[in-house]
Amino acid sequence: MNQLDFKGRTAIVTGGAQGIGLAITQRLIASGATVRIWDRDDRLLAKSIAAIGSQASGDALDVTDPAAVERGAKTALEALGRIDVLVNNAGIAGLNKPTVDYPIDEWERVLRINLTSQFLCCRAVAPQMVKAGYGRIVNIASIAGKEGNPNAVAYSASKAGVIALTKSLGKELAQSGVLVNCVTPAAAKTAIFDQMTETHINFMLSKIPMGRFVTVDEIASLVCWLASTDCAFSTGGVFDISGGRATY
Repeated sequence: MNQLDFKGRTAIVTGGAQGIGLAITQRLIASGATVRIWDRDDRLLAKSIAAIGSQASGDALDVTDPAAVERGAKTALEALGRIDVLVNNAGIAGLNKPTVDYPIDEWERVLRINLTSQFLCCRAVAPQMVKAGYGRIVNIASIAGKEGNPNAVAYSASKAGVIALTKSLGKELAQSGVLVNCVTPAAAKTAIFDQMTETHINFMLSKIPMGRFVTVDEIASLVCWLASTDCAFSTGGVFDISGGRATY
């Protein structure tokens, strides 16, 4: 693992108790950061923190709840002293169904978890970063947000929204010392696959020229660079990690 300099830095990672979020958390900590994990699964959160060690702490909270996010930001600031990095990773796949058959309540659920949560977290944490004159926000989007996946309208739309959120906030904060970027991975084999049909999984794999899924460690590598001081002139950017799938 190539080391980045996060000595003395602090971070919040949402959905950080498993999968991509856990890989990001582990890489940040391996590079010297102290990480606060936000995850709604309290048992998994406790298990992950115990395995990681003293550089990790966490709050069991629902990132779709505005009041909970505000409380979490206040608690993190008190515990960490400042917040240098925010990684918005929490998300779900949602159902695989044709758009005309897609349940309205499922549409709203997916957008709330994948998009609104990122807005809420940015809204709660960015002011602290601006006040400090430094910050890095990295949002996890998806290649589906650029290309659209059939039978995944809510997921694709939510991730397109994350891209737009990133561009808007990046421009707003461009002269504040706070940089905002997102990554658009191809699919990785995580627990999110449990929410997908085998047909949809095979479709995603068929679209990747490299012929394999991205690993969580590969995603973590890119995310952590974007969260580091080495990333100094990119904001509002969309960074592909798609094995050749991305076409623009």
